[in-house]
Amino acid sequence: MVLVSAVRDYINRMLQDISGMKVLLLDSYTVSVVSVAYSQSELLQKEVFLVELIGSKSKESMSHLKAVFFLRPTTENIQYLRRQLASPRFAEYHLFFSNILNDTQIHILADSDEQEVVKQVQEFYADFVAIDPYHFTLNVQSNHIYMLPVVMDPSSLQNYCDCVVDGIAAVFLALKRRPVIRYQRTSDVAKRIAQETANLMYQKETGLFDFRRAEISPLLLVVDRRDDPITPLLNQWTYQAMVHELIGIQDNKVDLRSIGKISKDQQEVVLSSEQDVFFKSNMYENFGDLGMNIKRMVDEFQQVAKSNQNIQTIEDMAKFVDNYPEYRKMQGNVSKHVTMVTEMSKIVEERKLMLVSQTEQDLACNGGQVATFEAVTNFLNDESVSDIDCLRLVMLYALRFEKENPLQIMQLFNKLSSRSSKYKPGLVQFLLKQAGVDKRTGDLYGNRDLLNIARNMARGLKGIENVYTQHQPLLFQTMENLTKGRLRDVDYPFVGNHFQQGRPQDVVIFVVGGTTYEEARAVALQNATNSGIRFILGGSVVLNSKRFLKDLEEAQRIVRSSTNAI
Repeated sequence: MVLVSAVRDYINRMLQDISGMKVLLLDSYTVSVVSVAYSQSELLQKEVFLVELIGSKSKESMSHLKAVFFLRPTTENIQYLRRQLASPRFAEYHLFFSNILNDTQIHILADSDEQEVVKQVQEFYADFVAIDPYHFTLNVQSNHIYMLPVVMDPSSLQNYCDCVVDGIAAVFLALKRRPVIRYQRTSDVAKRIAQETANLMYQKETGLFDFRRAEISPLLLVVDRRDDPITPLLNQWTYQAMVHELIGIQDNKVDLRSIGKISKDQQEVVLSSEQDVFFKSNMYENFGDLGMNIKRMVDEFQQVAKSNQNIQTIEDMAKFVDNYPEYRKMQGNVSKHVTMVTEMSKIVEERKLMLVSQTEQDLACNGGQVATFEAVTNFLNDESVSDIDCLRLVMLYALRFEKENPLQIMQLFNKLSSRSSKYKPGLVQFLLKQAGVDKRTGDLYGNRDLLNIARNMARGLKGIENVYTQHQPLLFQTMENLTKGRLRDVDYPFVGNHFQQGRPQDVVIFVVGGTTYEEARAVALQNATNSGIRFILGGSVVLNSKRFLKDLEEAQRIVRSSTNAI
């Protein structure tokens, strides 16, 4: 519970020492930070009367209330507070910032507080969204920027890097640790972020990061999404990852309004391992086992519902009233999970995803060229298979066999283009330029390194428990190499003169370009092995195939328009 606990601790400290009725004011980013870590009912228990987004049109004076602001230290937010303090709406202002304030910002706030309503200004380093105990995201808006060459849009790239560096810094400030830093050698953006993070921690803010030194420093490893383009392109078959792939999760919330007739309280539901016991125990289960577990949950609920119908005495009635909140919660939980699984089953059937996914897994894990070419061709000829599924299959084939048979790849390109005009401009070719074999550091298919070849053979001999979940992300191999001290310095160099003495006990792996829930699952399973290393996974966003393709399209559009301009 390391990351969620850190954020909850900050929120507790913000709210508990301020007595009386309060208003909590958040910006568009910190509302995500708070919502994933703290429930509405918990805020009410802390006497938070109202939660308001800054910038909303509300100008009503609330001079009887105390205002708790939790904001990012951006120029826009400082200017907003400056205007607020010139004409205060609240009795008291308690200002908390999610990251480091600079001297200029502190002076602006001090000069603006002419009516002396500001009671405190503090930095509480929760500038990241802790979606799970060992998984965080920074929800970077223009995530495609990491794919662009530096010369194309230097200011946007700098803003992107600043945002990532600030988020990483906040994670280590919350953990009260200063790491040694390594990065993926083949990625310019990973190198830049690693160097700027090191500069912040060891030069600019060295005093802030001067925590009591552990015998072995934690490790920050910065890698690039393009080193493993396979994982975000695959269909998923474990619960959390599958919901994100087929419906979508944003800040642990699932929007179900598009499903059709659904009760108002089920239109947006929370999927949190901290707030939902059933989800916590099933989030990494495969779809088949999940179905049986949901049936068991429905059966248990029916038993409870039946017992509640047998109210015959005053004592029975009193017992029912006492247990009613728990009963309502159980009813909502059952309804939520049944609705999602029913919807996902419908999508799987409509899009023939079980057939599609078998070929995806063959391309990702086994690589029989003749059989997979025939299978992908058949899908392209089948009009009942969706365009996006055909696109992903061609991408997976191209990534797997780009050096082996260019003629077959070109045949698939032509078939894809004739099938859907949307993909004529060469999105697959753009992906190969971004994340082809010449650009990658890791052994993505486990066929370069003798050790990886042997491991894959051993897995094949043992058999795969589930054909749909046989794929392992490259991150799994990276964690294994770190655990066994085999991550090569030449591929993942250290920044500056800060080398690792001994095996680290804490490792934060940050993926520029975004993480996936399949990778989060790999981290959770690795942590459960008690290897002596605790891994934390973070990224600029949380990807599904739709978001990965959207980022790819946006980057391609900018590159093409820039090339045409020349």
